[in-house]
Amino acid sequence: MSNIRANRVGEQMKKELASMFTRDLKDPRIEFITVTGVDVTGDLQQAKVFITVLGDDEKKNDALQALTKAKGYIRSEIGKRIQLRKTPEIMFEFDESIDYGNRIESLLREIHHEDDK
Repeated sequence: MSNIRANRVGEQMKKELASMFTRDLKDPRIEFITVTGVDVTGDLQQAKVFITVLGDDEKKNDALQALTKAKGYIRSEIGKRIQLRKTPEIMFEFDESIDYGNRIESLLREIHHEDDK
């Protein structure tokens, strides 16, 4: 039962974070962040927020610094918006699955291109 609740809280957090990143946070380093997923532990104590950032490594690091700086505000707002008694501790991580998928796709293209020769 707690897994269902954790998934529901994760989906609500994902929606609210996306809204906050586009409307509420004024830091320009947060402009090109997309929330790809939120994993909440069964006890609702921690939430791992997976993000992607449009840009190079420097932009990614800047975005992560901005999110880390705003973590207290973000957590407070999430608690208010979702109306949780205790808001999960938030940890931001880069979602590498898109880069990984792109790399696999390029390798497959290379293989097919070599087969055509």
